Amino acid sequence: MATDATRKFPDPEFRPIPQPPDFHPEIVVSAHDGLYFWQFMVAGSIAGSVEHMAMFPIDTIKTRMQALGSCPIKSVGFGHAVRSLLRSDGPSAFYRGIGAMGLGAGPAHAVYFSVYEVSKKFLSRGNSSNSAAHAVSGVFATVASDAVFTPMDMVKQRLQLGNSPYKGVLDCVNRVLKEGGLKAFYASYRTTVLMNAPFTAVHFSTYEAAKRGLMGISPETADDERLVVHATAGAVAGALAAAVTTPLDVVKTQLQCQGICGCDRFKSGSISDVFRTILKKDGYQGLLRGWIPRMVFHAPAAAICWSTYEASKTFFQELNDSSSCTTT
Repeated sequence: MATDATRKFPDPEFRPIPQPPDFHPEIVVSAHDGLYFWQFMVAGSIAGSVEHMAMFPIDTIKTRMQALGSCPIKSVGFGHAVRSLLRSDGPSAFYRGIGAMGLGAGPAHAVYFSVYEVSKKFLSRGNSSNSAAHAVSGVFATVASDAVFTPMDMVKQRLQLGNSPYKGVLDCVNRVLKEGGLKAFYASYRTTVLMNAPFTAVHFSTYEAAKRGLMGISPETADDERLVVHATAGAVAGALAAAVTTPLDVVKTQLQCQGICGCDRFKSGSISDVFRTILKKDGYQGLLRGWIPRMVFHAPAAAICWSTYEASKTFFQELNDSSSCTTT
């Protein structure tokens, strides 16, 4: 009995080795391996739709502020823009064009995130700290998704303008096709890609780095605080990327809204032509028109988008795991 009793107690020769005060367990960032391509697409579609629908009123203010000519809002002031919009068109104007956004955001973000995940897996080679791979993957994603999103984005922005001549999405599509043909829907595609390429490169690399940094602050509770981590990292990434690329966003809006509601029409449609026109008319501050609503839009939008996307990925991961358990 004595022999059995002594076995219940640990050998005094084997004691736990004390860890240094700065010791932290290894941080493992889930790569969500095992998800199918269509699951990335569905998760991205949900995230993009939720993000753009939630932030649409801010996007409307930004579009109004960036439009030149005789459009109702010419001031760079955010508060003035809101008051002018309410006074001229009423509260419903905040959601004018949301139908076009609904048609474009889902498919575009399905392409966006699925291309990003596939590219990231191929380029990073399993290294979650490879910021260059994240940036390049983001550029690949935006080139593909902008080809899907640009036509509906153009329709959306034309509907958002004050005193817009279009009755709705279908009317705008039909009239643009008659007046400018299919190429009119892609008038800003080059500018959009040139804007979104650096935007996405900054966005994705900042997000991945911020996510790792935030999880490193408290690795023991990282799983419990995963939603907060994704939302915070997304907000930081969205705000920084938006601030850096505001001038190109102003140019994009000019190209998509040219000739509507008194906005300038450009002869060549080149980016340099639009830049010169803005500088001549408003100076350098014209290139920063709408920067406040742009940051106000992208910080919470990215937080909503990333947290929704990561939550959707986690859902599919758990679904796949449960399915594999039942089949074994």
